[in-house]
Amino acid sequence: MAEERSGAPPGSGGGFANRADASYVGRMTDPDMHPTRSPSGYDLTPPDEGQRAALEADLSPEERRVLLTHGTEAPFCGTLLGEKRAGVFCCRECGLPLFRTATKFESGTGWPSFTEPADPTHVTAITDRSYGMTRVETRCARCDSHQGHVFPDGPGPTGLRYCINSVALTFVPEGAPLPDPLGRGDGAA
Repeated sequence: MAEERSGAPPGSGGGFANRADASYVGRMTDPDMHPTRSPSGYDLTPPDEGQRAALEADLSPEERRVLLTHGTEAPFCGTLLGEKRAGVFCCRECGLPLFRTATKFESGTGWPSFTEPADPTHVTAITDRSYGMTRVETRCARCDSHQGHVFPDGPGPTGLRYCINSVALTFVPEGAPLPDPLGRGDGAA
């Protein structure tokens, strides 16, 4: 799969070039926009080799296929598609909060869809030119695991649709402790 990082808004062939949201997606791809601590207070330092091995050892075969080899689960079968409780959707691999229920919507595509990340620095956008098309892949900014793709056909206020694999996420109800497999004191949802 051909991938590239770019400070310019990805999507000159993918629909973002003339949209107001291009700057938003462009900020996600700018490496300078990814500090070691996010504005919402989370440690974004990537796991070291030992931590990464432990995180990956805890994944099911399907989670490994999606998160580590950029796979896609079948539509309409993900366990989080109908999840509507208040809370946070975290990266299944490292526990970083990626999306909130308040931004989730029914897209009709068969995958959980969101209008924006919980914190823009928690999601990285990568130009994906696989399968003869140009798309914008989304990855966890801390562990670099594949989450899904973002498209410029969502509802307001952003006009974006983050189409995310259920198997790439863990849902945490509001007020419950966040998963913290790296021991970074990530707190509660």
